[in-house]
Amino acid sequence: MIRMEHVVKVFTDGKKEHPVLKGVNLSIEKGDIFGIIGYSGAGKSTLVRCFNGIEKPTEGNVFCEGRNIVGLKAKELRAVRRKIGMIFQQFNLMPSRTVFDNIALPLKHSGLTKKEINERITELLQLVALPDKRNAYPSQLSGGQKQRVAIARALVNRPKILLCDEATSALDPKTTKSILYLLKKLNKELGLTIVVITHEMSVVREICQKVAVLDKGEILEEGDVYSVFSNPQQELTQSFIETTSTLGSVENLIKTKSPVVQLQPGQLLLKMSYTSNSVSEPLISYISRAYNVDANIVFGDIQILSDNPLGGLIVILSGQKPDIDHALQYLKKRHFAIEVLKNHG
Repeated sequence: MIRMEHVVKVFTDGKKEHPVLKGVNLSIEKGDIFGIIGYSGAGKSTLVRCFNGIEKPTEGNVFCEGRNIVGLKAKELRAVRRKIGMIFQQFNLMPSRTVFDNIALPLKHSGLTKKEINERITELLQLVALPDKRNAYPSQLSGGQKQRVAIARALVNRPKILLCDEATSALDPKTTKSILYLLKKLNKELGLTIVVITHEMSVVREICQKVAVLDKGEILEEGDVYSVFSNPQQELTQSFIETTSTLGSVENLIKTKSPVVQLQPGQLLLKMSYTSNSVSEPLISYISRAYNVDANIVFGDIQILSDNPLGGLIVILSGQKPDIDHALQYLKKRHFAIEVLKNHG
């Protein structure tokens, strides 16, 4: 559906060059909800604007449905863009026009009759759950409603791809969840390929099937969401996980010598991270019975990502060293990543 080959983008400021994208290779399949996550300045917005030709790469190729859009003439590029919808953080609605007129704007030179335009917009308002807002103005809408109008406008030409550039960043958590639910619905019902640009791990966790981690114009990691975030290879990826997990707070408990993590002789403080669906097995109770060790769960944080558990437990293990060693070996075989945080052997 979308493919990038060695895409480089360099902006110039007088005689000084500012490389923003550095040889990006990326492939997004039809029907994917694909997340591109990175912090501010990573190059996310520039990258997504290369998908529809708003930004032209300095080097490299961008393919949309097998066609290289780099170098297309203006008329040809406009035809490609009609099949690629886009929504933004700030909605970009015209305040002096009604909801109906905002959605109808891309149809201005479509050749459709007034009746056909009316039918199309009525259909879209129903799809985004705003059937009673056709005559309202943007100032009369909430942030979530404005984004729904923007989504309807982006879909008016029946695109096959929807680009979402930080589309939920200006919304509260409850509204964000409703917009993400709508995007998942559109993906399922319309077969829409969706590219989600975000700096929020919670957005990726909620909606995306695949993800690429972008930093300073380079793809650090890429793959299905669970594989990337259950076994991060880069510190940046780990930092995104920590933004939605409480497991990292154990470090502060250790530094402040909290009584919660104080150990007695023969005890270990462990961080046990899930790397598969082993959460469905009663492993803690099993190792207590099988290896004669006591396991005290200090706290845990387990989230569901792509229908699989992500997260883990902070546990104090007590027992004889050989028994603890055997228990740890068993847990590792059951796809736990084990990190010893403190040892009072």
